[in-house]
Amino acid sequence: MPKRSAMSKNDLKMTGSLDPSEPAFILVGKLRRAHGVKGEIPIEIYTESVELLSPGCIVYIGRTLDLYTIEETRWKQQLLLVKFKEIDDRTVVSQLTNKSVYLMESQLPPLGDDEYYDHELIGVDVFFESGDYAGVLTEVLQTGANDVYLLVGPDGKEILIPAIDDMILEIDLVENKMVIMKLEWYGGGDNER
Repeated sequence: MPKRSAMSKNDLKMTGSLDPSEPAFILVGKLRRAHGVKGEIPIEIYTESVELLSPGCIVYIGRTLDLYTIEETRWKQQLLLVKFKEIDDRTVVSQLTNKSVYLMESQLPPLGDDEYYDHELIGVDVFFESGDYAGVLTEVLQTGANDVYLLVGPDGKEILIPAIDDMILEIDLVENKMVIMKLEWYGGGDNER
């Protein structure tokens, strides 16, 4: 199943706007402690699309979504060190420690017809192939082997669905709908096996 992930952490609380007329913001990382004396700070990356965080890229930081422009980047082990155009001082950049880094959804590259970003799946209604309602997709978990979709069923119980081709039969973002195979062990729905 082709896809491209814009984020790979479970922090979905600030990944979008509440008002549909406002731009949606996508969590791409978290700032760590300042590095050196020239205003560099490492980002713990939460995205597979790290190429988006290149010089010239505008990012939004913290709950107030303050705008910064990436001036330079370099790797330090698994962290991406960034230098923002607006900051040349360790003391100033230290104030950003532990703040989340966002991109606007419009900054993400377009995908092909059968591709989607993980954040687009949040809130999708999920149905079994029989037509029975399975629940709403609330979270995409990154497990290493394959993603796992967390659904909340009509009874409020959580259901984990492996995001594999054999399980996911259809995804229609226009209709806000996903169709999955009936789970042998799942007792919900009208058509128990």
